[in-house]
Amino acid sequence: MQEAQVTIDGERFPLEPPFLVIATQNPIELEGTYPLPEAQLDRFLMRVAVGYPDLEDEVEILARRRLRRDDAVTVAPVTSRAELLAMQAAMEDVHVAEVIERYVVDLVRATRSDHRLALGASPRGALALLKLARALAALRRRDFVLPDDVKTMAVPALAHRLILKPELWAARVSATQVVENLLTAVAAPGPDAR
Repeated sequence: MQEAQVTIDGERFPLEPPFLVIATQNPIELEGTYPLPEAQLDRFLMRVAVGYPDLEDEVEILARRRLRRDDAVTVAPVTSRAELLAMQAAMEDVHVAEVIERYVVDLVRATRSDHRLALGASPRGALALLKLARALAALRRRDFVLPDDVKTMAVPALAHRLILKPELWAARVSATQVVENLLTAVAAPGPDAR
């Protein structure tokens, strides 16, 4: 993933930007698959749990299928490669105050000293959290990051990077809970931090 290329039978194929990897995990079909090593998990920007659709959305899924009269779905492009690259470049214009950067670092460092964790988040986790906070600010039509942007993106950016101590698995403690606890324990800058 880091090299932005694939190798098939020893032949390398560089991939042009925008390069991204999307992986799926089905929690009920794990037989024959193996968990990714920590070093590979750390390379994913975020982890998002999709879950089931709500009642109205599920009814709409059925209605759309009935109206389409076919199982195949045609998906129209919503953006071009050039537009996507421009959106990625625009993230660099989203301002991050030093106090916000310090908050991101404080959160990540707190994972490294948490007694529930065998392994905390790496500096790559801090970079991911900052990138996601900037993207969220842009989606909210702001050119600056607020502490709430960091808080909103902390679980998707950090939870999959944490390794719980084995004794906590039996207690059903999750990495998501650890990040949520740290969000209350680590002091955030005031809401006017820009």
